[in-house]
Amino acid sequence: MSIVVMDQRKKIHPHKFNMWMAIGSIMMMFAGFTSAFIIKRNQADWVGFELPGVFWVSTAAILLSSLTIWLAEKAFESRQMKRYRLLMAATFVLGALFVVLQVIGFKEMWAQGHTLSANISYQFLYVIISIHALHVLGGIVALLFMSIRAFGSRVKNYNIVPVQLLSTYWHFVDILWIYLLIFLLMIK
Repeated sequence: MSIVVMDQRKKIHPHKFNMWMAIGSIMMMFAGFTSAFIIKRNQADWVGFELPGVFWVSTAAILLSSLTIWLAEKAFESRQMKRYRLLMAATFVLGALFVVLQVIGFKEMWAQGHTLSANISYQFLYVIISIHALHVLGGIVALLFMSIRAFGSRVKNYNIVPVQLLSTYWHFVDILWIYLLIFLLMIK
């Protein structure tokens, strides 16, 4: 009997496996986008661009949100539910702040004439960042759901898997943003 239990403990949870498969797929997609960006920037009509400073503030917000979700996961593991609720709410607020700051940054770029019709370099920028934003919005919806669930009732089932899945995904979109920011700063 103990051998069966030990074998089951070594297996990855199916939802975690699916999450890692999705993350791998998303990574491949962004690798394709950034590769195309590198190839296209060699065109004669390519125009460089500067990212507004608000993107640095949004980066700080998403980095801080990664810290809060990690702390929320630790609080859940130790069944400190009040702390877990507060940290999940903080993560949600910081994630929403990230999106708001990104919108402000793109409005600044748009006001400077960096529109979709202005040049192909801006089109690439908007596509790459918009698709990242969609992934962040998906994470924010999950954060909202988990926060409502945390505040909605007493937790009777301390299943850590949903919290771990959300934490993993949120760290991924954070790391993906850092990659994109560094890429855009170096390659522009």
